[in-house]
Amino acid sequence: MFVYSVKANTLKLVGIIGTALLLLIVMIFLIPDYAPKTTAAIAKKNSDIKYDKVKDNAGRIAFLEQFGWEVDSEPLEEVTIRIPSEFDRVLTSYNELQKQQGLDLSKYRGKEVTRYSYKVNNYPGYGGTVTANVIVFKNRVVGGDVCSSDVNGFIGTFEYPDNALPKESDAETQGQTGTETAPETGG
Repeated sequence: MFVYSVKANTLKLVGIIGTALLLLIVMIFLIPDYAPKTTAAIAKKNSDIKYDKVKDNAGRIAFLEQFGWEVDSEPLEEVTIRIPSEFDRVLTSYNELQKQQGLDLSKYRGKEVTRYSYKVNNYPGYGGTVTANVIVFKNRVVGGDVCSSDVNGFIGTFEYPDNALPKESDAETQGQTGTETAPETGG
């Protein structure tokens, strides 16, 4: 015969652990799904953007125009590329840029996509060459950027820089005088 005795302290401990587990389970089911503010803000901001109407060149140009970009009527380059199955440090960083604009290249690992590159004609305050790259998979934009590969180049999202938009009063003044002021440069 086997006899096992349980002390009152052991029963208290089992009761406390059981209550804590029950409380945790209830909290999991009752607390609403939480989306970080940045993700919610991106989703709201990108809700009006049309990513899936890029069946042809006119669709890709219209896609870029919805951000305020003016580009040449024909792409500089059209290249078929394969998204790597494994992301290195550079591609992981590039995908973070994509996530800022509500896109995610990791969903397309191992897939062949097409990159269309257009010359941007209206990048504000920058005299170098600027290119808009649109990455398309099955007539849907899945990634891309606006960048310059000049010595002092940059890379950014499709979003037109807010701080570079001329104010209406500035545009009226420039239209009346026929002169434009150069952007200030920090030193």
